Amino acid sequence: MRIPRVYVDLPLEPGTALELPSAQARHLTQVLRLPTETPLVLFNGDGYDYPAHLIRVERSGTAALIGTPGAPERVPPLNIHLALGVSKGERMDYALQKSVELGVGRVTPLFTERSQVHLSGPRLERRLEHWRGVLIGACEQSGRRRLPYLAAAATYSDWLSKHADGGLLLDPEADRPLTALSAPVATITLLIGPEGGLSPRERTGARTRGFEGVRLGPRILRTETAPLAAIAVIQALWGDLGD
Repeated sequence: MRIPRVYVDLPLEPGTALELPSAQARHLTQVLRLPTETPLVLFNGDGYDYPAHLIRVERSGTAALIGTPGAPERVPPLNIHLALGVSKGERMDYALQKSVELGVGRVTPLFTERSQVHLSGPRLERRLEHWRGVLIGACEQSGRRRLPYLAAAATYSDWLSKHADGGLLLDPEADRPLTALSAPVATITLLIGPEGGLSPRERTGARTRGFEGVRLGPRILRTETAPLAAIAVIQALWGDLGD
């Protein structure tokens, strides 16, 4: 049986008993129906996996004994920042989930001219919390020990006005393929639009802020496919997929 990996937003101290948060305890005991002595892996985003096992499974609470952590997760050679136009429901979830599995380090959701979803106030806060859960779930599944940073959602114009470092603009009409670029140094920002892509005005604005347009072959990819294809190519060329 595969050992469950569980994220907890708490300090993890080897040799101590940890009272698991209610959501994680409910999943382990009511969904997976795990008994005492079941081995677990806990992580809190500090770069380590902590072996553990259940020592108490009761209605009043569930506790695990924390063991000595293994080696830290290696810092990736390239930090990828994905700036992604917000798309509808499952498309956005899928893009975020798979981007995390491929090693993205930072995600910024953007409301663009062609975004079909616009949120604010409590609805936006709930959606951000949902997206954070998607990122955590992808880390639990993929073995990542550091959580990608989920930035506050922003309008495209506000975000672009503050982003001075340029990056790559995924554009099917661009002259250069992604594979023709030189290796970036340490960090790269990848800008991708929602359904329908970025508007001509938004693409022009990105170029004036230092973004270089690149294409991924002759086909136009969906908004949930484009970031995955681009990230996979970037990781294969300059990141850690070749390790």
